[in-house]
Amino acid sequence: MTQNGPKDMIRVARESGEASVAQPLDLGARVRELRKARDWTLEQAAQQAGLARSTLSKIENGQMSPTYDALKKLAVGLEISVPQLFTPPSKGQVNGRMAVTRNGEETAKVTTTYEHAMLAEALTTKKMLPYRARIRARKIEDFDGWVRHDGEEFLYVLTGHIRLYTEFYEPIELKRGDSAYYDAAMGHNVVSVSAEDATILWVTSLV
Repeated sequence: MTQNGPKDMIRVARESGEASVAQPLDLGARVRELRKARDWTLEQAAQQAGLARSTLSKIENGQMSPTYDALKKLAVGLEISVPQLFTPPSKGQVNGRMAVTRNGEETAKVTTTYEHAMLAEALTTKKMLPYRARIRARKIEDFDGWVRHDGEEFLYVLTGHIRLYTEFYEPIELKRGDSAYYDAAMGHNVVSVSAEDATILWVTSLV
């Protein structure tokens, strides 16, 4: 692979299949952008990639043209493919963000009605808030009024049997495998109608 320094030239193919246009890419800035999107320090990113901190610093500052082996290490450390290092993000967004939450590693937030297990907490500036919830409430009277907030919400029943109450609709019962998507600004509450606590996956949009 030929290295052309920090100002590497890449070719971006048009979707129409017409002639491609050469676009300059600052590899160092791209690597820095990917690192900061993960809230990693230089030390943390270098450790993830198996590179010396000084080497990563030189790459980011355009003082070194990385070898292909270094590029592969960077890609593995950032959990993306090598081509993504040379692909400018569309609409100003960074590609390749990912967070893994192992079972049992979630942060628990417990209330009298729900027990939330927060997911993907390592990522900041998310557009969605995912969490698993154990439904402890058994009747609508267990709530002190409606729950309501900005954004939209999706729920998927993992176990048990629930009843979804909403401000403008009749209550609806949902079983394992059922789901609902609704305006979260509309008052809503969920109760378990199973003998045991039901569990659901909840995803809330952040606006």
